[in-house]
Amino acid sequence: MTESHIRSIIKGISWRIIGTFDTVVISFFVTGHIAMALKIGFTEVITKVGLYYLHERAWLYFLHEKDQHPQTSFFKAITWRALGTIDTMLLGWIYSGDPLMGLKLGFADVFTKVALYYLHERMWHRIPVGTVRRWFGIKAEDATPTPPQ
Repeated sequence: MTESHIRSIIKGISWRIIGTFDTVVISFFVTGHIAMALKIGFTEVITKVGLYYLHERAWLYFLHEKDQHPQTSFFKAITWRALGTIDTMLLGWIYSGDPLMGLKLGFADVFTKVALYYLHERMWHRIPVGTVRRWFGIKAEDATPTPPQ
């Protein structure tokens, strides 16, 4: 059994909740403005869910359904953080109008997110593949399209 699209979506949502909270807190400390911190955090809900889904599916494609080991989770966390940091820096720059503010936000954001993402990934690794399908009442054969005959 392989990881389903619904599992990737649920993982993306759970990560985004953690990541958005972290971004809002860090943005507030960096900018000193709660309104700007909330704008940055909630814009990331849109940008990061899409980016996370694409990142998750790319890793699954390149792993070719191999087991994920702790070192795989670590490298996955690093690649996600690089992508996420670029997004955070751009949003910080756009909302503040100051590229230096975007750099400060991205720099501060990187440290907490790597640790949080690693823990999130390891937690999901403990949930057996197929569990999310069962939560939603989806049978494995329903989740896999059959080839045309």
